[in-house]
Amino acid sequence: MADGWSGSSDLDCQSDDSYIYGSRHIEPIYDAFICPLTKEVMRDPVTLENGQTFEREAIEKWFRECRENGRRPMCPLTSQELKTTELNPSIALRNTIEEWCARNEAVQLDIVKKVLHVESPEKEVWRSLRFIQQLCQKRRTNKRVILNAELIPKIVDMLKSGSKRVRYKALETLRIVVEGSDDNKEALAEGNNVRTIVKFLSHEHSQERQEAVSLLYELSTSESMCEKIGAVNGAILLLVGLSSSKSENVSTIDKAERTLENLENCETNVKQMAENGRLEPLLKLLLEGSTETKIDMATYLSEIPLTNDVKVLVARRVGVALVNIMGSGSPQARESALKALNQVSSCEAGSKILIEAGVLPPLVKDLFTVGFHHLPMKLKEVSATVLANIVSSGFDFDSIPLGPDGQTLVSEDIVHNLLHLISNTGPAIEAKLLQVLVGLTGSSATVDNVVNAIRSSGATISLIQFIEAPQRELRLAALKLLSHLSTHMGQDLADGLRATTGQLSGLFRLISLDGTGVTEEQAAAIGVLAYLPSEDSNLTRRLLDEGIFKSVIDQLNRIQLGDVRGGRFVTPYTEGLVSVLSRITYVLQEEPDAVTFAQEHNLASLFTDQLQANGLDEVQRVSALALKNLSAESKRLSRQPEVPTPGLCASVFFCFNKPPSIIGLCRLHHGICSFKESFCLLEGKHCISKLVSRLDHRNEMVAQASLEALCTLISDSVDVEQGVQVLCEAESIKEILEILHENKTEGLRHHAVWAVERLLRFEDIAYEMSNDPNVSSALVDAFKHGDFRTRQIAERALKHIDRIPNFSSVFPKPPR
Repeated sequence: MADGWSGSSDLDCQSDDSYIYGSRHIEPIYDAFICPLTKEVMRDPVTLENGQTFEREAIEKWFRECRENGRRPMCPLTSQELKTTELNPSIALRNTIEEWCARNEAVQLDIVKKVLHVESPEKEVWRSLRFIQQLCQKRRTNKRVILNAELIPKIVDMLKSGSKRVRYKALETLRIVVEGSDDNKEALAEGNNVRTIVKFLSHEHSQERQEAVSLLYELSTSESMCEKIGAVNGAILLLVGLSSSKSENVSTIDKAERTLENLENCETNVKQMAENGRLEPLLKLLLEGSTETKIDMATYLSEIPLTNDVKVLVARRVGVALVNIMGSGSPQARESALKALNQVSSCEAGSKILIEAGVLPPLVKDLFTVGFHHLPMKLKEVSATVLANIVSSGFDFDSIPLGPDGQTLVSEDIVHNLLHLISNTGPAIEAKLLQVLVGLTGSSATVDNVVNAIRSSGATISLIQFIEAPQRELRLAALKLLSHLSTHMGQDLADGLRATTGQLSGLFRLISLDGTGVTEEQAAAIGVLAYLPSEDSNLTRRLLDEGIFKSVIDQLNRIQLGDVRGGRFVTPYTEGLVSVLSRITYVLQEEPDAVTFAQEHNLASLFTDQLQANGLDEVQRVSALALKNLSAESKRLSRQPEVPTPGLCASVFFCFNKPPSIIGLCRLHHGICSFKESFCLLEGKHCISKLVSRLDHRNEMVAQASLEALCTLISDSVDVEQGVQVLCEAESIKEILEILHENKTEGLRHHAVWAVERLLRFEDIAYEMSNDPNVSSALVDAFKHGDFRTRQIAERALKHIDRIPNFSSVFPKPPR
């Protein structure tokens, strides 16, 4: 008889690995149970012709080695040659061994039950877990034994152990116990056990993470388990993170990926995956699922937050499918598709892909269709939103036909239909449709078509009236549209604003700041007024009478003093305020009250200060032009001095009749000037130097406006010689010549040539510049390539430096 069983790591192995401590009532091992070759308890004993018994696998291996070595088969125990290698099963012995194993396993399981406790020694817990693994690996039916022995909850308890070695072994044991056994999986999934396993996915030890993923993978092979795993908060997110990790080992990443693939069998899990950035399973169901599934996935797609990159991915993968569902599905399917398209189209790149997928024709059809097949008003609002999103992408909509008749989104009939809908639907849809027009008028390629359609439909007044709407979104859309239109049909809008009672006042109520920040609505409102025709004196008169210019100055002062917080709308708001205020400088000749206002509020100084608005190019441009307009009035507003009446002596003696000498007169205007009263730039502190500093501005429009303002110093209404002297003193000649050389824009070239011609009228300057080849070549270039006016001025300039003969001195003037 062999020694008693010592609790081997394999049930029949006599190693120390799985020795179970303490008193144990286990039957001893009989010598007949042991294979002479393996020294282990036999599982499939077979007998040779000489009566010796071995483990089948071991003796078969022995016979193979004999053949491979060229030896005749012999008994490994007696070395006796065998006539046959036939193996006879020892059924009785096998049954005896199995009965013995079963009795021993039962006793051993009782011991294991007592050992599996968090307070038990680590080594003995580890050995008990190892025993359970070996028991399950020995026979599949033993997994049922483990279940019946209620050992699964005890193994789960070992996951709470303070020993990472025990925790790892417990996870590994659970995986072996549930592998291929649905009953064991169900037992393990009871209570919060799955949640406990999921926690290990974020554990600091990589081995425990790896084993937890492997265990979850085994569970996920059962469909009933997929829903339970997905129901654990954070489970799918952690698996998604592991599957895309760059730091985990390949095995862990692979098991996480395969687990997620199994979990895709549950639609609820698919939604969670989409929410956590794994969108492909949802898109696959949207393409290949049943009708109900497609509706469900499209609806969910519209609800989850997506980044712009993901929106582009969705548009590419399922854009066509969503368009098809929207165009031909059931009302419920169309609703889900529209809502998903609304989500995807909110990204510019996604919108462009949807346009290529053919979204425009069914969208417009849904909006305009009335009768039995028309969309409910709520869905028309979604359609309008999608259309507004798509239009804002800046696509060339004039090239996309909406149907067989070739009409496009900017065809007159289509725009008329949009305007009709705007006037006959609710505020929500009206706001979205106005946004469509905002997008179309924001593109230089389509704005003219929309403007013509608005004019032909007579909708200007109707659009203006929306700025009084109580709904903020509707007001904002109307204001943004009118702001776009103001540069193309400004006179129409100006006439409409004057013709509509209270609209100007209402518009400026929106503009006035009532807090410390600027809203998008306020910026849009000032934009409407900013680009209306500056020469419309009637409108300017109305603004003046209603005190709007005074309010504009107050708002600018608040911004300059820092009372208004910075934000993305402060810049357009400030630009609009300065543009509106500059209107008053365009009507100074015909409106005496405008002159008085400009004097009282020292507008010349205000616009000079605005030249320093760093980063606000439009503010600087408009301010320079306003100073140009003010300066143009300086000669008229310059006060002529009172000359004393000649006395008696002067009337008797000729020597006393000499005109009195008057000091303090302006060099340019030969009168009494001031910056505040007559807007003389020469009297403005640093005004000329600030304008000169803007001549090399990176924005050509700012440089041109500044040059135009400086050109008023050498105009025909002033002493040109003194004006040239002022420009020389301000060191502006070099900057003007630089503009002439660079030849940036036609407008800049024209004014530079005009200024240079004025300078060349004086012989000393003409002599100096005639030796500068750059001046000559620039003037020649202007003479050859400029417009008609520029060429005429360039010709005169070239005559001053003798590059063109002055034929007026050769040919006599014709008689009058």
